[in-house]
Amino acid sequence: MTGDRDRSFGFADPQDVPIPYLQRIRTYYQALGYGAPYEWAHYAEVPFQPLRQPLSRSRVALITTAAPYQPGKGDQGPGLPHPYNGAAKFYAVYSGAVAQDHDLRIAHVAIDRQHTSGEDQASYVPLAALRQVAASGRIGELAPRFHGMPTNRSHRTTLETDLPEIVARCRADGADAAVLVPNCPVCHQSLSLAARALEAGGIATVLMGCAKDIVEYVGVPRFLFSDFPLGNAAGRPKDPASQAFTLDLALSLLEAAPGPRTTMQSPLRWREDPAWKLDYCNIERLTPEEIRQRRAEFDAVKVTAKALRAAEQPSP
Repeated sequence: MTGDRDRSFGFADPQDVPIPYLQRIRTYYQALGYGAPYEWAHYAEVPFQPLRQPLSRSRVALITTAAPYQPGKGDQGPGLPHPYNGAAKFYAVYSGAVAQDHDLRIAHVAIDRQHTSGEDQASYVPLAALRQVAASGRIGELAPRFHGMPTNRSHRTTLETDLPEIVARCRADGADAAVLVPNCPVCHQSLSLAARALEAGGIATVLMGCAKDIVEYVGVPRFLFSDFPLGNAAGRPKDPASQAFTLDLALSLLEAAPGPRTTMQSPLRWREDPAWKLDYCNIERLTPEEIRQRRAEFDAVKVTAKALRAAEQPSP
């Protein structure tokens, strides 16, 4: 009777809720044998910087966690499926001219590889959409550079090295506001911390993301949540109308949020069947052999990351 009543009332599937990334990731890595769970950044107080002037006169910066394509560094996508590629990671803030096109990819981060192909850069880097809204007068102008934020798991590195650099570059570009677009779970933490630092530095921000619990746990001023697989925070792939709508929601939130911790959820759905939400880092869906394989793959990734970090250290 309960099922019949649910259908007659028009209730949604009980699984059709935002993915609990914090709980899933904690259980997943403990099952892989990594012991104590990762401690995510968490704040009670959230800075908030209102726009200092109308958005139509504001200079807006874009901050991404996507990485420039690096020939010779192996498979970096796109395509479904394509493997995680730790060799394509970057460990320092980088910048690029917004007037140029860039080949930016997300094979270096833990996106949803079962449901995300990475074939449409516009679904995770809204640079083209921002150019269009600048041309239309919706925003005053784009800052001359976009900035790439590393996805460091180290809070110290993020807080003491990466964030001051991001703030300094946005200030140097004369940014009044910033749009931040993360991809993987740690990306969501990194850019949430970046949003906080920018707001404390006088630059209004809006974060467009897909990991609701992580962003709200860190605590940000303005958050546009899209209930999509990780890697699609700027809209559905190959759907320009979805991408334009998603960016417009983010800009509206940038203008109208009444105070910190303002979350808006996009009404767009990935698909009617919410079963895709049961796959990401769900240990209950893996066999013992698959768990052993995932452990071996993650150990190999850590070796690659350690070698890359060592190679990037300056010579004494």
